[in-house]
Amino acid sequence: MNAQFWLIQTFNGLSYGALLFLVGSGLSLIFGVMRIVNLAHGSYFLLGGYVALSVIWSTGSWVLAIPAAAIAIALLGLVMERVFLRPLGFDPLRQVLLTVGFAFLFQQAALDIWTGNPFDIDPPAALSRSIVVGGLHLPVYRIFMIGVALAIGLLLWLTMEKTRLGAAVRATVDDAQMARGVGINTSLISTLIFALGAALAAVGGVIGGAFLGVYPGLDFEMLPIAFAVVIIGGMGSLGGAAIGALIVGLADNFGKALFPEVSYFTLYAPMALILAVRPTGLFGRE
Repeated sequence: MNAQFWLIQTFNGLSYGALLFLVGSGLSLIFGVMRIVNLAHGSYFLLGGYVALSVIWSTGSWVLAIPAAAIAIALLGLVMERVFLRPLGFDPLRQVLLTVGFAFLFQQAALDIWTGNPFDIDPPAALSRSIVVGGLHLPVYRIFMIGVALAIGLLLWLTMEKTRLGAAVRATVDDAQMARGVGINTSLISTLIFALGAALAAVGGVIGGAFLGVYPGLDFEMLPIAFAVVIIGGMGSLGGAAIGALIVGLADNFGKALFPEVSYFTLYAPMALILAVRPTGLFGRE
């Protein structure tokens, strides 16, 4: 295997990791702020892709499909959190059962509305070509995926670290009761974070639609991978989600390229190792 093979596989792993960051960061934020294990998070990814397809079929605009899917799924997440999850309190078993139930409901709704046929989301022609860098043919769309993840990651970091809203979110993560004591509306913070997490997953579904396709069952395929990202990085940590996505993306890509027979082992082995050494994840709080 020459150097070109390793460079191409690394690039592919980085682009896949960029997609996983969009899904994993939202899941990590939801758990970090609300302590909700949301097993319907993969459904937001799938439904984001389907909503984007509907927008593209109706308007022909791929650019419009991204914000439309993000807003639609954010509203869905907001209703789900306010109406159904909020009354449950912090009972993990009830959360798991309810969100699993929603995942199956969303999957059935997707089948009824968009049928069981697999679809691809075709990006604009400008993103469908390849460029040559140092003798390597790199798809522009994968570069775009990395760029989107970097831009969103930077925006999230600036919001969390440099704004009053970010300070309120961090206070809620550290000690919700104390945050309420100093006048922070933790209920509103929780709702906003849940909607944001759903929107990020939806954006991942739109962008991943040209990379993975959109088909029934994609939600349950993405969910364990997103959890692997969050578990490796640490619940509630954006930096951890980025590192976790990078590790999982590279492990998955190199595992499939070098050891296709045991690719699932290479994907989840880092998670098992980190759980054994540091149960809270790389950046999780003890």
